Amino acid sequence: MIEPVTQTRLHRAPKIALLYRYTCSMIDLVQKLADLSSLRDREALDFALVKLLVNVVHGELEAVRLLRVVGELGDQRWQNCATLEAGQEVPSRDRVWVDFNTLPNVKDYPDRQTCLMGGEIQREPGSPSLTIFPLGQQGKVEGVLEFQTPVAMDAQSEHLVTNILRIFLNVQGLLDYGEKDSLTELLNRKTFDGAFIKASMHDAHFLEMEQPDRRHARGGSYWLAVLDIDHFKRVNDGFGHLIGDEVLVLIARLMRLSFRFNDQLYRFGGEEFVVLMRCTNANDAQSALERFRLRVEQHDFPQVGHITISIGYAPLMADDTPGAGFDRADKAVYFAKGNGRNQVRSYTELVASGDLVEVVDDSHEADFF
Repeated sequence: MIEPVTQTRLHRAPKIALLYRYTCSMIDLVQKLADLSSLRDREALDFALVKLLVNVVHGELEAVRLLRVVGELGDQRWQNCATLEAGQEVPSRDRVWVDFNTLPNVKDYPDRQTCLMGGEIQREPGSPSLTIFPLGQQGKVEGVLEFQTPVAMDAQSEHLVTNILRIFLNVQGLLDYGEKDSLTELLNRKTFDGAFIKASMHDAHFLEMEQPDRRHARGGSYWLAVLDIDHFKRVNDGFGHLIGDEVLVLIARLMRLSFRFNDQLYRFGGEEFVVLMRCTNANDAQSALERFRLRVEQHDFPQVGHITISIGYAPLMADDTPGAGFDRADKAVYFAKGNGRNQVRSYTELVASGDLVEVVDDSHEADFF
């Protein structure tokens, strides 16, 4: 039996339509959250977050900015990891190898800094209005999420953003767990492949114009260094593995203090570490690695005293595989350990002097992993 059109039914229709729209919006939100949680690339994850928030936050948005803090205490900067402004379809971000000194200082943005230090939402009324959310977990705030809106964000939108951020940070935490060495919290070996490929693709069109010969170094742009602690077995045998682990943790800390925030630092296992960095030329790469070598040599490790480290490095080549790039740097560090240790040796210079023979890998197969 068809229900006759009554006043009650007419009153019910707008509610049904509202419920339908709400249900559709919730289904869409769940689908977008599922898509976000499936991502395993950090840049893609950041971009997905700001795009999602633009679609779900009530009212008009002028901009959403995801910013993280880089640098050491006393000289910290804001790095733009994802920004989506009104009218944009694709988020923008700072380049991976951006010059640290060009980034804005944390203290130049007091509201962001307050959010960072206090870990609570900051609201700056006006036109435009700013709402700033802390980005972090377990009391450790690493950045902020900033909304720029024509009017103040309502409580419902704030609540929604807070819960989406919880999901985002949980996914980020899982990535950290899978990508970082559990002891030193440096990147682990299995993440190296993807980072190497990204470095290979970075500014590829510019590098082609700069260096037409694809078997030459990319204008000295990218360098791979292998670092190996000298006589580390003596530390484990003489002081025990707990002290040995403490040495590894301290080496990782010294690496963070010595290299730039966007240099990629890895522990490959045991006492072997790797640095993927971008430098203007070989002299800059040599200087950076020599500074680290001296820092380790001069450091007083608890109970152990002084230890040293041997380093080999090589430029990345066009069309390199992870295996070929690592192999050149590894040959250089092996030469350093066999010829006195506690030194930095360049693969290129060792080949030029005849101490090493260069073997060109034309297979283009990533056979290292």
